[in-house]
Amino acid sequence: METRDILFSVVMVVSSFVLTYEWLGRFKYSPANALIILAAMVMVGALAAMILSVDMRLRRIDNMLEAKERSLRINVQSVENNLDSRMNEVLIKMDDVIDSIDRRRYR
Repeated sequence: METRDILFSVVMVVSSFVLTYEWLGRFKYSPANALIILAAMVMVGALAAMILSVDMRLRRIDNMLEAKERSLRINVQSVENNLDSRMNEVLIKMDDVIDSIDRRRYR
């Protein structure tokens, strides 16, 4: 978790406090009712925690995908090298066979 994520979460909670306090004051409701303000702060704090949790999970999935992509790339390269060496062997053998056939034909 980065510090900016934590900072944004704190800003969310503080802004929910200010918003709820001012909103209740506009309707001539007693702003001293701390339960409503506390509930709004807890709700926004839970929302911030949920967003941070989803962000961490997505980063973990992204790292796993990068690791799998890297291993797949290495495996594909290994198979490509093996196929290339086998194809070279087959081509050399085919050239030898063609040469021997040409020699027999010209004798």
